[in-house]
Amino acid sequence: MYLIYGATHLVKVSYFDNRFLVAMVFLTTFIIPLLSVVMMRLTKNIGSFHMHSKEERVFPFSMISLFYMITTYLFYLKFRIDPALLLALVVITISVIILTSVTFFWKISAHMTGISGLVAIIFAIALKYPSYDYLALVIGSILAAGLVGSSRLYLNAHTPGEIFGGFILGFSICFSAFYWLL
Repeated sequence: MYLIYGATHLVKVSYFDNRFLVAMVFLTTFIIPLLSVVMMRLTKNIGSFHMHSKEERVFPFSMISLFYMITTYLFYLKFRIDPALLLALVVITISVIILTSVTFFWKISAHMTGISGLVAIIFAIALKYPSYDYLALVIGSILAAGLVGSSRLYLNAHTPGEIFGGFILGFSICFSAFYWLL
């Protein structure tokens, strides 16, 4: 949503397209994956929504990776969206696929992968377009990442290494793509 509403100098779409794009992204990357996880819980394919073990995360993360791949492919094929938005979808999909692959061996933080991807995108855009004032967004996203990481530690959901691993995964992929390809 940041790329649609916050970086208007990068993305050029009409008001109707903005609402449509946000609704489609929300439906295909949140609602449908959420419903699939709920169904996995109801059918006892996962023991809890928390997915405490890495073994329990593999199937849901694999399904979510599939949903993200389909979404990215359909947006590329069927919708005329701005290249910056398509880049965001591709980069997020790659992050989710790599996160899923890593999950076979290690339970890194998906929350930190996501929030650090946002930090990286904002940071890369701020570096590429210094004529716009992004300081508040950069600071706000870093604080949000700190809060997410701290909350995951407070809840004993992850170790510091898992938090750091998730941060490095999301930040490195998203920053590299947005800095070099945007």
